[in-house]
Amino acid sequence: MAKCFNGLPLFTLSLIVLLAGGLGSTCASGGKISTARTINGTASSSLTKAVAAIRGRSPSSASFELEPVIGAVDDPEIIAIEVQKAINATAARRNLGFLSCSTGNPIDDCWRCDPNWHLNRTRLADCGIGFGRNAIGGRDGRFYVVSDPSDDDAVTPRPGTLRHAVIQTEPLWIVFKRDMVIKLKQELIMNSFKTIDGRGVNVHIANGACITAQFVTNIIIHGLNIHDCKPTGNAMVRSSPSHYGWRTMADGDGVSIFGASHIWVDHCSLSSCADGLIDAIIGSTAITISNNYFTHHNEVMLLGHSDSYDRDKAMQVTIAFNHFGEGLIQRMPRCRHGYFHVVNNDYTHWEMYAIGGSAEPTINSQGNRYLAPANPFAKEVTKRVVTDQKIWKGWNWRSEGDLLLNGAYFTPSGAGASASYSRASSLGAKSSSMVASITSGAGVLSCRKGAQC
Repeated sequence: MAKCFNGLPLFTLSLIVLLAGGLGSTCASGGKISTARTINGTASSSLTKAVAAIRGRSPSSASFELEPVIGAVDDPEIIAIEVQKAINATAARRNLGFLSCSTGNPIDDCWRCDPNWHLNRTRLADCGIGFGRNAIGGRDGRFYVVSDPSDDDAVTPRPGTLRHAVIQTEPLWIVFKRDMVIKLKQELIMNSFKTIDGRGVNVHIANGACITAQFVTNIIIHGLNIHDCKPTGNAMVRSSPSHYGWRTMADGDGVSIFGASHIWVDHCSLSSCADGLIDAIIGSTAITISNNYFTHHNEVMLLGHSDSYDRDKAMQVTIAFNHFGEGLIQRMPRCRHGYFHVVNNDYTHWEMYAIGGSAEPTINSQGNRYLAPANPFAKEVTKRVVTDQKIWKGWNWRSEGDLLLNGAYFTPSGAGASASYSRASSLGAKSSSMVASITSGAGVLSCRKGAQC
């Protein structure tokens, strides 16, 4: 976790923000708050509100009211149904032979069958599903070619580097000239409306800092190997052409999503980071995590800052078509508050549990394949974290069409445990028997120009 300032009053902490040019990774009351952005030397209002909320102050005592979370939908069930309709429609076309290369995966079948994908890269932005479906990244901007894998200066990044690309204010579709390993000295702080597209080359973000999407919107991260991410910080880091500020220690997440919306992480391979592989906190929403391959990690995915951070009630995340593979232990994901649609994923390894949560999240598990470990005490897919059954029995955790193997079992609750739930469901989940085909390309793809990807 991040460096703590628990002993500091909010006023003192605010002075640090103003004087240093930004608030680094801090924590309070057992929660987590990663680095934050300042604008023209002044702490952003979102940051001030987040810090006050995390420190346990009510809106009245902190002299503010929380603003609505941008990107959240009023009825998340509608989006879950749309995802299932897309899966069913793609599967139907596959069965009829309309797509010879089809896998039944609606994201992949949208673009992978095109041998000229490299000439139509931005088509990817129109292929999203779920809560992050509207993330367009840099679709409407120009291409930026990363030709230099170095990261020598986090304040004055060299043109042609990945850091120089992601901090620009304009929309950009970022691609890579050749295979490269990028060892980041400090967090890669992304600006809004960016796509990082690693198709056609072999790109690793590894052995240093990794990616941060903080108080930004419309980000697509596709086709990257992200691994061995380390805690970094206590340094100046640029976040835009006109601003840089002080960052204290970051946790070492693979992808850190902080107060951000319309985020899509697709076809990445993630492993062995210091903290989470993908963490989303502090009012983040409208997120899709799809087609990724997760391996060799303990706490895989944290979605929600803390049990007391109510703003995460608007968090909405789709987790689809991922492969949770060898060497994983727990948190696939671990959820707080919010609505989480877990659909057609392949869970082949866990040591403690697969899906956990606290603070009354809604878990909608549909058409997944859960293969329990040999350990007879770790067969349960679900875990309610430090919560009495009298409390969690009312939480809406439901399983529909999941394939439970080797003794795996899912403990439903709330509406999901009622006998009438399956009868009332407006749309049946696509059979989990398709999971092997749908997730066959999870992780980074081997794409070559002039051929189907």
